[in-house]
Amino acid sequence: MNKSKRQEIFEVLKQQDPHPTTELIYDSTFELLIAVILSAQATDVSVNKATMQLFKVANTPDALVKLGENKLKNYIKTIGLFNTKAKNIIKTCRKLMSEYGGEVRCDRAALEALPGVGRKTANVILNTAFGLPTIAVDTHIFRVSNRTGIAPGKNVLEVENRLLKLVPDEYKKNAHHWLILHGRYTCIARNPKCFCCSIYTYCEWKDKKKYC
Repeated sequence: MNKSKRQEIFEVLKQQDPHPTTELIYDSTFELLIAVILSAQATDVSVNKATMQLFKVANTPDALVKLGENKLKNYIKTIGLFNTKAKNIIKTCRKLMSEYGGEVRCDRAALEALPGVGRKTANVILNTAFGLPTIAVDTHIFRVSNRTGIAPGKNVLEVENRLLKLVPDEYKKNAHHWLILHGRYTCIARNPKCFCCSIYTYCEWKDKKKYC
């Protein structure tokens, strides 16, 4: 895919949604961190249902530690891998309190040192909470990047690096949200909605005509 076509794609996505953001519901950087940890292999809808109740009783590191792992599990038991996530969340809260004064830092190394936080989660926090031009590659973005030809790669890190290199600077901050939303609602895994795709003209997927 050439530079001008990639420019057109992101301009179209920008016109559709000038101010994209995450569909996770949160009121603080810490709440966002917990929500993103919970969202691994889970839908944003399921996470929002759980955190709506959880954050009413505990939405700070100290409050969650006091709540305890077992009670935390009761709030998140509808979410996949809730046992592991509960352990990691409590460990993360303790680490935030002991090493960072209870604050979520705008620092990749500090974020990735937290239990349950990997590169993808760190990228989401750095982008959504702190406004940095990072791109978190999940299954949706990996699929869209490869299928359309925007930034093909064999693994998530390769796709991330190519996106950071190829996405025009003026679109880089919002690229993560545009691509994930496009993958979630239009360029879906099965039976993609090519018939109503806003970037159909620029997409280089060889099978796109089958879905029109």
